[in-house]
Amino acid sequence: MTMISSAAASPVRSSMMGGLLRLLRSWGDALATYWVRREAIKTLRQLDDRTLRDIGISRCQIEPAVTGDFDMELVRIR
Repeated sequence: MTMISSAAASPVRSSMMGGLLRLLRSWGDALATYWVRREAIKTLRQLDDRTLRDIGISRCQIEPAVTGDFDMELVRIR
């Protein structure tokens, strides 16, 4: 006698649910990263030019410095 189990469909359903949860988590992580970066940019923009120069960036380099696109080799040492 052959027995058909309904457990065979369970891995597909749990796999879909796991994929959905991973997608939601990645969106949440991306949103949290965005908020943290925006807050860092806001904080740096509130600093005066002398303080920015002391930490090694100019006002036009704030966003690239926060996002990690800042190339230190392009900065001239004074």
